[in-house]
Amino acid sequence: MSQSTTPISTVPWYRQRWPWLLMLGPMVVVVAGLTTAAVAVRTQDALVNDDYYKRGKEINAELTRDNEATRLKMGAQVMFGEGGRDVRVMLQSPVAAAPDKVRLLMLHPTLSDRDQQVELVKSGEGFYMGKLTLPAAAHWFVRLEDISGRWRLQSQWKPAEDNVVALSASASGGQAADN
Repeated sequence: MSQSTTPISTVPWYRQRWPWLLMLGPMVVVVAGLTTAAVAVRTQDALVNDDYYKRGKEINAELTRDNEATRLKMGAQVMFGEGGRDVRVMLQSPVAAAPDKVRLLMLHPTLSDRDQQVELVKSGEGFYMGKLTLPAAAHWFVRLEDISGRWRLQSQWKPAEDNVVALSASASGGQAADN
């Protein structure tokens, strides 16, 4: 019987490429996991509300304002000037529902620190004017309400598409806009 004479490698394991190649996958997963953990710890999730039950009850209470605007057959058009600085509102409503001042809220869909509100003053029968400085964003929720909180009108606005947004009393998009 003849024995095969295969040379045995005398190179240590850490100098061969196969162990390192096999360890590469788990190492990548560990680095990705640590990176994900670091991002999770450093950033804050602004979308989570601590008291969701209380907020849900508030949303239901706010729906009465939508119902009041529907009952009054209200509507509005909001026109934004150059860069969103000048704001004009044309309110289509009965004379009794047109107050001297209204509040315009610009709500960012995800970042509540970018939300803005401005009081608009009456500049004519059914017309309101004001100044606003909006940070750049591709999407906004627009809400118009009276100062006393009896009614509200709302809609969504994408600045790239148009400088005019029509507001209605329907609750569409209302719950998403509540920050």
